[in-house]
Amino acid sequence: MAIQATDPLFFSPELVVLTIRPMPRLPRSFFARPTLMVARELLGQRLVKVERGKRLAGIITEVEAYIGEDDLACHAKVGRTQRTEVMYAPAGHLYVYFTYGMHWMLNIVTEPEGFPAAVLLRGMIGTESIETMRRRRGRVDHLTDGPAKIAQALGIGKRWNGTDLCAPDSDVFIERAKPVPASLVVTAPRVGLGNTPEPWLGKPWNFSVKRTGAADLLRSSALAAL
Repeated sequence: MAIQATDPLFFSPELVVLTIRPMPRLPRSFFARPTLMVARELLGQRLVKVERGKRLAGIITEVEAYIGEDDLACHAKVGRTQRTEVMYAPAGHLYVYFTYGMHWMLNIVTEPEGFPAAVLLRGMIGTESIETMRRRRGRVDHLTDGPAKIAQALGIGKRWNGTDLCAPDSDVFIERAKPVPASLVVTAPRVGLGNTPEPWLGKPWNFSVKRTGAADLLRSSALAAL
């Protein structure tokens, strides 16, 4: 079962209060590593967007890895184009693209510069500025339990494509939090790949946090910020 942003198991005043204090930002060296390693270690980290001095934030709970031109599920399979150019940029940049004629999707570029790879953010648990997320989503539940929902809740669209998360003045970044233990991580094939052929269709490159035990993990992550 997917973790929901407003699941009573996680969404408590205690958690919201404890997660407000900022933590150190992840440096470019974190992202400039093998994509599967980055994807796995992004679980439990805190995605932050600052708007007019106000933080919107959440704990990352699900991601997917897309790796190189040989990966037939990756946009880079067509090579270097206007759309995929940012995937060849230095690690730590945002790759934001439009899909299905209605949704923006938020990805983080990985690996050394010149090698096209990225991690898609598929799920998070909102912890700061929940009311803003609710207003943007037009509902009170299921706020960020999908990639398009995350972009909508955070107000991220086309103009954010190419944003450098690692720039000192960036208003979108990832903060370091407590790592997720292996016992709480599930791997599975990537979602919604349509007619992508094997072996790419079945690659277990989706990483998510298990529902069971995740509440304690998130609270301990919050306590680490005190």
